[in-house]
Amino acid sequence: MSSVVVNPYAGEQRSSIPVERVFLYCPSQAWTYSHHASITFYKGSLYAMWSNGREHEDYPGQRVLMSSSNDFYTWTEPRPLIDSLQGKHSELVLTAAGFHQHAGTLVAYYGQYEYTTESLQAGIQLGRGHEDTGLWCVTTSDGCHWSEPRSLHVPVVPNHGPQATASGRLIISGNISFPYTDDRSGLSGWTMTGIYPADMADEVVDDSEGFWKVQARMGWPAGLCEGSFYQTDDGVLHMLLRATGPGHAGRLWLTESVDDGATWSAPIETQFTDNNAKFHFGRLPDGRFYYVGNPDPEPRGARCPLVLSLSEDGAAFDRHYILADQDYTQQRAGRAKGGLYGYPHTLVHDGWFYVIVSLRKEAIAVLRVPLSAL
Repeated sequence: MSSVVVNPYAGEQRSSIPVERVFLYCPSQAWTYSHHASITFYKGSLYAMWSNGREHEDYPGQRVLMSSSNDFYTWTEPRPLIDSLQGKHSELVLTAAGFHQHAGTLVAYYGQYEYTTESLQAGIQLGRGHEDTGLWCVTTSDGCHWSEPRSLHVPVVPNHGPQATASGRLIISGNISFPYTDDRSGLSGWTMTGIYPADMADEVVDDSEGFWKVQARMGWPAGLCEGSFYQTDDGVLHMLLRATGPGHAGRLWLTESVDDGATWSAPIETQFTDNNAKFHFGRLPDGRFYYVGNPDPEPRGARCPLVLSLSEDGAAFDRHYILADQDYTQQRAGRAKGGLYGYPHTLVHDGWFYVIVSLRKEAIAVLRVPLSAL
């Protein structure tokens, strides 16, 4: 199997391209945390979804907002796709998890969990003390009317929505798990697999607490999480992973699959630079591979600039475009807020390359570039 070995950013020439940008959400007094955005095109309109909290990251009551546009420039007033939900001990934490389309139906996914009683009594620690983690979805056939929530019976809070391989199999990029299904609707048959040890299979839960437990068990120097994958013409799936925590060394890690996502190799560190942030990989219509993220490793956590990197072969990402580096002033304080351009997700549609991104985990913006400029 191959590895991504080329540093995609430092020391390389970077080009400018025309970028359009619109803001979907700029909070003022309430609901001032926004993150985990995804974008899709469905029946003539762009749809965006993201996590939205009252003040802090991943706190009880976090909900999922949605907005749509038929021209890119004007977006509907954001409304709850899934509003705050009460759990056993407190409100649940909901995390927007992307879209999937099949046979005229749009599926919107979200992860949910609840903090344990002990965690609530001790004071919430992000990534610690979860229970009832699960993947859920709602569906629509017109973009307006949505079904009741449906459990998909896998203990995962996804990083990105389902992505099809060459065979049509759907794979969800998680942290340490990458569930797959051959049901092309994306509504059933999800099978757990990933980079956790086999003897943890019955207990593994893939959320912001679970990947730390796997890291401790495996002895990795950093927590591995928030994967995104692409498939090369030899059929190999390349899943890149963020490395976070004290052992973060400014590099992405890599695990690969040669059996259409049924099993994955032991992860290894690459030379692909990273700012301790989420990213998104994909493929352009002309066959080139792309990455969108924050590849400048310093200063850690700055998440600026937002960069598009291209590759002819899926190994050397050596053509780079700065998508955004303008500052945004954070309006309201909040726990774990920071980083300028966070958690991008991409869409290629009708001659345009779209990127949705959060700004300091507060505002949500969509950028687009004409494919002809690449």
